[in-house]
Amino acid sequence: SEAEQKRILERLATGRLDMLVGTHRLLSADVNPRDLGLIIIDEEQRFGVQHKEQLKNLREQVDVLTLSATPIPRTMQMALSGVRDMSLINTPPVSRTPVSVRVSEWDEDTVSAAIRHEIGRGGQVYYVSNRVKRIDDAQARVFAAAPEASVGIAHGKLASRQLEDVMERFAAREFDVLIATTIIESGLDNPHTNTLIIEDSQRLGLAQLYQLKGRVGRSHAQAYAYFLFPAENQLTSEAIERLTAIDEFQDLGSGMKVAMRDLEIRGAGSLLGAEQSGNIAAVGFDFFAQMINEAVRAARAGELAEALQDHDFDTLGNTSSPKSEVRVELPEPCFFPEEYLAEADQRVMNYRRLAAIEDLDTLNRLQDQIVDEYGAMPAAARNLFDRERCRILAVGLSISSIYLQRKNFVLDGIQLESSQAAELKRQGGLYFAKSHRLQYPSHQGETRFYPQLIELLESLDIIGDSDPIANSLLSKIHANQRL
Repeated sequence: SEAEQKRILERLATGRLDMLVGTHRLLSADVNPRDLGLIIIDEEQRFGVQHKEQLKNLREQVDVLTLSATPIPRTMQMALSGVRDMSLINTPPVSRTPVSVRVSEWDEDTVSAAIRHEIGRGGQVYYVSNRVKRIDDAQARVFAAAPEASVGIAHGKLASRQLEDVMERFAAREFDVLIATTIIESGLDNPHTNTLIIEDSQRLGLAQLYQLKGRVGRSHAQAYAYFLFPAENQLTSEAIERLTAIDEFQDLGSGMKVAMRDLEIRGAGSLLGAEQSGNIAAVGFDFFAQMINEAVRAARAGELAEALQDHDFDTLGNTSSPKSEVRVELPEPCFFPEEYLAEADQRVMNYRRLAAIEDLDTLNRLQDQIVDEYGAMPAAARNLFDRERCRILAVGLSISSIYLQRKNFVLDGIQLESSQAAELKRQGGLYFAKSHRLQYPSHQGETRFYPQLIELLESLDIIGDSDPIANSLLSKIHANQRL
């Protein structure tokens, strides 16, 4: 009652209450804790971004712990980028078996067989139809498929007592099939219900599908989940991706993989605001992860605020590893193909590991580790590692960007002595002292540019450390060794 709420909130405001458990009611303006230190958000996917921003705005410094079987893409991205910490529970309960999933067109025979099989073994069925206005049509379809089944209906527009009565009767096993909206998405634990049928599943989000699948299989019995879509409607590409993901990730504890795929499909959105659209694909995940890691390291070192206050953006850029400042753009693909790393979470985690590397030894160890685990790398994956080698080598030479122009490598920001420039000129290069730019010819007959660029950068490092006479000899020896 309002009087009870008022008493509880007064105790919270005066510090006489240590913990307050509640629903979205906690977001109201009259909730003013005296000394808030921790916010725990259960079933995070049911809270919008604005809701969570409101919670955090209650106090400037507050710890937030979010719990979810399927983290939303924004949370997943923040965890992968190091903005937030993440912990996984991968051990399933004892005797729990994976839910058997089937994705197909809606078919009366399929629905009939699924309902009758469950009733035949003494179980119950969830039948999800997410449109309240058409839920009577769904009831007619269930009766047509299995006339002998007793049916109940539950949705959010029922009166609270009515809804409570239906759920209590279903828990008492008074009827066989519960036709419901996604109101059953979380919080239900009915071990007797081990078949789930969802019609129009293409309309639901990936996290919703995974959460609904979690309503069955909560005992030792084998559970079944049917994700059905109408045969007459053409599915969108995103709907196909969602249904493919729910069919692919059937193992217990697949929430992390589902969340990774959701991140790929939807993007992460703005990490610190309410915008829901993301642009990771525009810059590539590995570069995006590098930029985020940069900002996180700078903030944790206490240098970010100072740099912003002084408007010293050069200082801000230098607060982390300088390798990410080197822009390397060559016309060759650099990524982990799905055919090589099939799992989305493996691709993303390896991108993140790659983005954090700052020296060649660590880079080589990572490459050897991936080759040992997954086999020989395709060209695109080798290019990814070679591009990182170029960045690391370029840092020591103070190079700001590298790109290809009319079959010439162009290195901006490099500073060379006149003797070094003369040596490069004998090799076909051209150095512009005023603009600190070097143009160096690539081998016309070779299709891969990154190995050539690595050879050039390594030879430049040699030139910078020795005298011009030795440079030519060492460069030739190095080239022969690479051949």
